Amino acid sequence: MKRMIKAHLAVVTFLAAAIPALGFATSKDDAVALAQKAVAHVKEVGIDKACKDFAVAGGEYFKGELYVFLQDKNSLMICHAAIPRTNGHNVSDIKDANGKFFAKEQTAMVMSKGSGWIDYVFANPVTHSMENKSSYGLKIDGEHWLGVGVYRK
Repeated sequence: MKRMIKAHLAVVTFLAAAIPALGFATSKDDAVALAQKAVAHVKEVGIDKACKDFAVAGGEYFKGELYVFLQDKNSLMICHAAIPRTNGHNVSDIKDANGKFFAKEQTAMVMSKGSGWIDYVFANPVTHSMENKSSYGLKIDGEHWLGVGVYRK
């Protein structure tokens, strides 16, 4: 019995230490920093190579709830680290749980202003539940932008 309790405590202790390291505890500052880093990476290696790097779970650009997605100026999803099945699809008509056309709105805002935040409800890839999310979008060039979001608990 004591061994079982010690084993459970060891697992809980490990998870408590590992969760922040995996990127589960994120802030808006984390999202902005990752977006800036990702834009620099796109400019350095190009979109194709950057998208491959963005898709590596546990890598520099995909840490639990914190991940990169990249779209063109028409809301065509070029790459989405957490939901790759959306790659190559126009997401402008996708609504969140409250009926908000968040992708279309964020594309318009970022392409006109250069950057900005949008709030919406989206499925968290870690908890698999619908949660409030704030995404920061940053323009890459005249044709593309990328985003990184944080789930608000």
